[in-house]
Amino acid sequence: MRTVLVTGPGGAGRTTLAAATALAAAAHGSRTLLVSAAPIPGLPAGTEPTRVTDRLDHARIDSGAHFRAELTELQQRASGVLDLVGAGRLDGEELTELPGSPQLALLHTLHRAAAGDWSTAGYGTLVVDLPPLDQALALLALPEQLRRYLRRLLPAERQAARALRPVLAQLAGVPMPAQWLYEAAARKDAELAAVQALVEDRATTLRLVAEPGPAAGDALRAARTGLALHGLRADLLVANRVLPRHSSDPWFADLAARQEKCLGHWHEEWAPEVPVHEAAHLGRDPRTTDDLAALAVPAPDGREAGRADDPWWIEGEEGESGTPAELTWCLPLPGAVKEDLRLVRRGEELLLTVGPFHRIIKVASALRRCTVSGAALTDGVLRVRFTPDPGLWPRTP
Repeated sequence: MRTVLVTGPGGAGRTTLAAATALAAAAHGSRTLLVSAAPIPGLPAGTEPTRVTDRLDHARIDSGAHFRAELTELQQRASGVLDLVGAGRLDGEELTELPGSPQLALLHTLHRAAAGDWSTAGYGTLVVDLPPLDQALALLALPEQLRRYLRRLLPAERQAARALRPVLAQLAGVPMPAQWLYEAAARKDAELAAVQALVEDRATTLRLVAEPGPAAGDALRAARTGLALHGLRADLLVANRVLPRHSSDPWFADLAARQEKCLGHWHEEWAPEVPVHEAAHLGRDPRTTDDLAALAVPAPDGREAGRADDPWWIEGEEGESGTPAELTWCLPLPGAVKEDLRLVRRGEELLLTVGPFHRIIKVASALRRCTVSGAALTDGVLRVRFTPDPGLWPRTP
């Protein structure tokens, strides 16, 4: 399944362009599912896939309903513990959605499309309307982060046999975690793994939407670093609400000239790696599928356009007896500056912070037997130098 994740700076019309992308994919013959949190004019607002055209379905995310269902199920599974401490149950009607629930609802919807009940519907293209750009990058990193938290807090290898739990609890003097907790963690890990696989799939790409202007340009430059850090790549930058080039109105002409200058910078910075499509201003908010088609947004091409085969690579220098003298791990981070970089090696992990973006990366297997000897940022590539540890590196006779 080809997956297109649509995002951009707030107010740029990303929801409209997500709908236009889905419509274009359907028009090119691919059975398409469009997922959005916000209602889209002219499209049905059901929370289950609902027919828009012969090849296009739309489903809207109801984060409030998802939050209530999840908490109600949690109460049912933990009923024994709640009864033991005399806790009162919360009814669905009194549950108020908490911060963070829209992100979890979106992850749940992605799981349904990737490996859940929607995955068997035969969709060839999935188009997802993501939150604004900074929130979207944090959301795409969330499955990997949450899975790491689950492994650290409830490691599966430390589960004790049910028959031994009372004995261990008596010896330790504290109650052992209930089996349902491990089972719930395993279910959530499986769901998150499916979403992470969808995000990391080569058939998944981002489509960026921005209205030409200085603020959008700054946001897009920062986003390039975040995309590279998480191994993602955009397949298209849509410049939305582009004004006609020529006008007799001086104010209108000046605004169009500033847009044109910004577009020139975008073509220079992004193309040809990421094409720039200019979607004309319709003079009104799109309200119908005809309006969406008038934006002439290119359909996803169907090729595997997501992650590169090896976004990070290792360079080495041959030493004596076949042991490398030094290995360099190269991580492309376009737009990064030295002052915003933080790098920490902890065991088999590398904790990397670039401005507002943060990721914990598993160190490549060949580098786990090495010590970090230095790092440098040159031409948008972070090069981390590793020196083989003689006590850990296998010796060649």
